[in-house]
Amino acid sequence: MANMLYFMGFLALSCSLALASDPSPLQDFCVAAPNGQVFVNGQFCKDPKQVTENDFFFSDLNKPGNTANPLGSKVTPVNVAQIPGLNTLGISAARIDFAPYGLNPPHIHPRGTEILTVLEGTLFVGFVTSNTENRFVTKVLQKGDVFVFPQGLIHFQRNAGYGNAVAIAALSSQNPGVITVANSVFGSKPPIEDDVLAKAFQVDKNVVDQLQSQFWMDN
Repeated sequence: MANMLYFMGFLALSCSLALASDPSPLQDFCVAAPNGQVFVNGQFCKDPKQVTENDFFFSDLNKPGNTANPLGSKVTPVNVAQIPGLNTLGISAARIDFAPYGLNPPHIHPRGTEILTVLEGTLFVGFVTSNTENRFVTKVLQKGDVFVFPQGLIHFQRNAGYGNAVAIAALSSQNPGVITVANSVFGSKPPIEDDVLAKAFQVDKNVVDQLQSQFWMDN
């Protein structure tokens, strides 16, 4: 009986780990077919006979993103929306460009862990652990340094140098998603009631109203 309980517990743990990331493919590839008539978890597969090399290709990642915005940064994603061949493969990437002192603001990837490599410049990066510890883990990264942001944790990157900075991120999902904290809290549509946010942040409602009246951009 004890062995059976141990086996069932191990099986449950294994299943939970298996379901914690994108599902594994059951064939060589499942190129995403756009404009499906039914919503599914992921994308429908394109007819393999219609698959071409361009379904696995993306160009222009060598071109800098436009950082002329209030954040001073630009993210160029390379996920299943850009490369249909990533469907079911559980991986994606992004290029992040930073103007001097530019910021990729605090955000969450709900479906993927991120591993970041600095190609140029100096970045100050960090993430915050979950409740109740809420520990702030930070590091200053130089060219060639690599840093990991665990799935679902709030994190950010800021250019700490005097020149431009560039980083490449790889993520453990074909569609890791992005939730920018400020945008979600103060820029939701319709807006969250100001008395809710005033109590949550322990500030006057006028402060909340001012924040909600601002334009919150995605980079």
